[in-house]
Amino acid sequence: MATSTGTIAPEARHRAPRPARRFRRARTLAGALCVMLLGAVLPGAGYLWTRRRLGWLVLVPFLAGVGGLAYYARDWHHFVDFAFDPTRLRVAGVVIGVLFLVWAFTVVTTYVMARPRGMSRLEQTLGGIVVALLCILVALPAVQSVRLANTQAHLVATVFDDEQTATVPQDVTEADPWGGRDRVNVLLLGGDGGIGRTGIRTDSVILLSMDTHTGKSVMFSLPRNMMNAQFPEDSPLHDAFPDGFRSSDPNADPGSWMLNAIYGQVPALHPHILGSSENEGADAIKQAVAGSLGTHVDYYVLINLLGFQQLVDAIGGVTVNINEPIAINGNTDAGIPPTGYLQPGPDQHLDGFHALWYSRGRWGSDDYQRMLRQRCMVNAIIEEADPLNVLRRYQALAKAGEEIVRTDVPRELMPAFVDLALKVKEKKIRSIAFITSDEFFSGDPDYTWMQSVVAKALEPHPGRGPKDDPGKAVRTDDACGYHPVS
Repeated sequence: MATSTGTIAPEARHRAPRPARRFRRARTLAGALCVMLLGAVLPGAGYLWTRRRLGWLVLVPFLAGVGGLAYYARDWHHFVDFAFDPTRLRVAGVVIGVLFLVWAFTVVTTYVMARPRGMSRLEQTLGGIVVALLCILVALPAVQSVRLANTQAHLVATVFDDEQTATVPQDVTEADPWGGRDRVNVLLLGGDGGIGRTGIRTDSVILLSMDTHTGKSVMFSLPRNMMNAQFPEDSPLHDAFPDGFRSSDPNADPGSWMLNAIYGQVPALHPHILGSSENEGADAIKQAVAGSLGTHVDYYVLINLLGFQQLVDAIGGVTVNINEPIAINGNTDAGIPPTGYLQPGPDQHLDGFHALWYSRGRWGSDDYQRMLRQRCMVNAIIEEADPLNVLRRYQALAKAGEEIVRTDVPRELMPAFVDLALKVKEKKIRSIAFITSDEFFSGDPDYTWMQSVVAKALEPHPGRGPKDDPGKAVRTDDACGYHPVS
C-alpha cells in the first residue's frame, strides 16, 4: 500500500501487471522494407527484428528444410525418380502451394510488425505496393512450379502407364534395369493414325540399339515395304508363319503383307497368339524386327505421325539440310500433283507442318529416300532436345506427348533411360539403312545377310569399311549433311 511520501511498497510493486511487449519497429519506411526483404530471403529472419522468439521458431525449420533438400540433391537421380512418380509430383504441387502461402504470410506480417508508426498516406501506399509486387513476383514461379508438377504427373500417368505387353523383358528391376544386357534395343515406330487405332500402319520402322555402359548407339532403318519378315524360332508367330510374314494365297494383296502391315494384320489374323497383351500389334512387329535382324527388341515407342507436327511445333521447330526439292502433298499413284515443295538449302528451320512433309514426302522420290530423311529427323529432334529448351517449352511438349506417344517402357525404368539418354546424346549415333543394293531387295530380302550386317555393326569395335560400297548396307552417318543434288 502507498506511504505518506507517495512511494509504492515493495510487495505492491511485485503485484503490478507487466506492460504488453511491443513490436520493435523500424524508424523509417526504408528500414521496414529492408527488414521485410530479409524475411523474404530467409523466412523468419525478419521476425528476429520484431519478435525474436517467433523468428527462431520460423527460421530454424526453414534452414533445416534447405539443408535436407541440399542433401537430397547430392544425387540427381533422386530428382529423376521423383519426376516419374505421379503421386509424389501431385503431393509436391500441393506442398509448393502451401509453402508459398506461408511465405507470403511471413512477408506481410514482417512488414506490418516492422513498419514505423505515423507514416504518411503516401508512405503507406508505397509500402503496400512494394509488398504486393514482391508477393506477385514470387507467386509467378510458384504457380508455374505447381503447373509443371501437375503436368508431369499427368504425362507420366498417361504415357508411361506400365502398358503390359507380352514381349517386354521379364528379368529387369530398378537395381538392374537392363537385366544384365550390354545393349538395350528400342523400336521406334511412326504410325499413320491415332495411337489407339487398330488399323494403324507403321510406315517408319527404326531400331535404336544403345550400349548400356557407354551410350554408343546404332540405328537400323527398315523399309516399310519389306516382305517376308521373319519371326524368332522360339516364337508362336514362327509356327504361324514358318516362311516369314506372307500369304498362302498367290492372289493376295501384297500391301497387306509388308512390314508396315504387321502391326494391324497379326492381331486380326491370330488374336492373343503371344499371350496376354495390351498392344498385340506392337508385340508382333517387335518380334518381326527381332527375327529379321537376328537381335532382341526390348521395348517400343510409337508416335502418331499425324500428330507429329504438334511435337515439332512444341519443341520450337527443327533444323535440317535439304538436298533436293521435297513434295508437299501429292499422290503419285493417283496422279495428284504436289501443292508445293520444300526447297533445297543448308540448315533449313522447319515448323511442324513442313517437318512432317520432310519426313513423309514421297512424290518424285522413293521409300528409301524418305526412310533416310526420317532418320535425319530423329537426329534433328535429338539436337533440339537440350534441357533448357525442353524446360522452356515443357507445357506444350507434355501436351503433345500425351496425345501422340504410346510405349511399353515401364515407368520404374525411366530414370535409368534418362541416364542412358544423356550418354547417347554425348555420342555420335551410327546409322545403317537397308536400301536397294546388290545384296538387298525389299521384295525378297536376304535375312541371313541382314543379320550378319547387324551383328557386325553391334560389335564392340566394328570395322569401318567404305561408305555406300555396293553389296553392303548403306552407312548413313553423313546422309544428313548438305549434299545438293545437281
